[in-house]
Amino acid sequence: MNKWTYTTLGKISEIITGPFGSQLHQSDYVEQGIPVVMPQDIDNRKVNYASINYVSNEDAIRLERYKTIINDILYARRGDVEKHAFIKEKDNGVLCGTGCLRVRITTSEVEPEFISFFLNREETRKWLVTHAVGTNMPNLNTDILSDVPIAYPLLEEQRRIVQVLNSLDEKIALNSAVNDNLEQQLMLLYDYWFTQFDFPDNDGNPYQTSGGKMVWNDTLKRNIPENWKVQSVISNCLSSIIKPGVEIFNTKTYLATADVKGTSISTGTIVDYDGRESRANMQPSINSVWFAKMKNSIKHLYLNKEMQPIISSSILSTGFCGLQCNEISFEYIASYVSNAYFEIHKDMLAHGATQEAVNNDDLAGVHIIIPEDTVLRAYHETTQAIYAQISKNVCENQELVKLRDWLLPMLMNGQATISD
Repeated sequence: MNKWTYTTLGKISEIITGPFGSQLHQSDYVEQGIPVVMPQDIDNRKVNYASINYVSNEDAIRLERYKTIINDILYARRGDVEKHAFIKEKDNGVLCGTGCLRVRITTSEVEPEFISFFLNREETRKWLVTHAVGTNMPNLNTDILSDVPIAYPLLEEQRRIVQVLNSLDEKIALNSAVNDNLEQQLMLLYDYWFTQFDFPDNDGNPYQTSGGKMVWNDTLKRNIPENWKVQSVISNCLSSIIKPGVEIFNTKTYLATADVKGTSISTGTIVDYDGRESRANMQPSINSVWFAKMKNSIKHLYLNKEMQPIISSSILSTGFCGLQCNEISFEYIASYVSNAYFEIHKDMLAHGATQEAVNNDDLAGVHIIIPEDTVLRAYHETTQAIYAQISKNVCENQELVKLRDWLLPMLMNGQATISD
């Protein structure tokens, strides 16, 4: 085994707190400029730009002290304190925001990205949660972060470890990017066929644009193609609500709503039948479409036959609602649930004192257009291969995440080494 050095994070880095509220105000944010990373923008070892705020170049100069450089590490000071963002080339120059801490490695003995992977170990993440202060919400400070135990081998071994773990992360990111692109294609296709109603008519021409007959629908308050129907999510001829209950099993992977982000799936939690929590009580099945019932929670599972490895090994949370489809209706129902119309109406009907969500009765108020069978079959034939590829990528990513998460502690404690 290579020689390992044992120290603490504070001895190999400079740690500073982000700007105070008096230095950075809500009114300072602009539509375009320099990104400011706040706690909610810290994802799993990366910056999430989905809802990030920006400041002007002038304010960025004023806040120069909090500017990041490549290889910096950002932590949230409060809330989800176990996660961090590792600053890569594409993130260079973002600002460490209010409520965050910036870690900058100061020794040449360590590879900064090795430290990032080390900090992402389950053991270190648990250490942070355990040592955080605060009763209602965990909080970090520079002293706590400075005391985080760190161990590292010789520099060349660090670099080999980083190369292996990065190769897995890059493949995961590539699959995710492919899926994002495919999902965008599906959104455009669904909109063209079922919002603009320009699906191919019998002559292959766009239906509505070519003068296809439209009739007024009182429920939707708009015209829809002749012979099409409008029904509800809870009661329609294309899908049915899946009731709670799971088959007896020895061990399976439990996927809570927190284990799904968009359409990506984490490794979940291994549970047994008798010891599982009460919410672990939904049975996945082939050609089923699932969505999170909670308000402002866009989490979808599209379980076609390509998802059989996940279907056979998993159970789901009752925080999901499942729609059992048939082989022909699956892609249409999946695209409908993906559409903004569905999520907007779901959120409008959500209710609850502590956590707003929809129940089956609420879904009676969410309407779905039922196309003619020939159009439904045409959409199935057009999109089946796209959904199949998305599912294959999801399954591969889950296996890659399992491999990475198995390798991480093995490599980080010296149990496994990488040869040249």
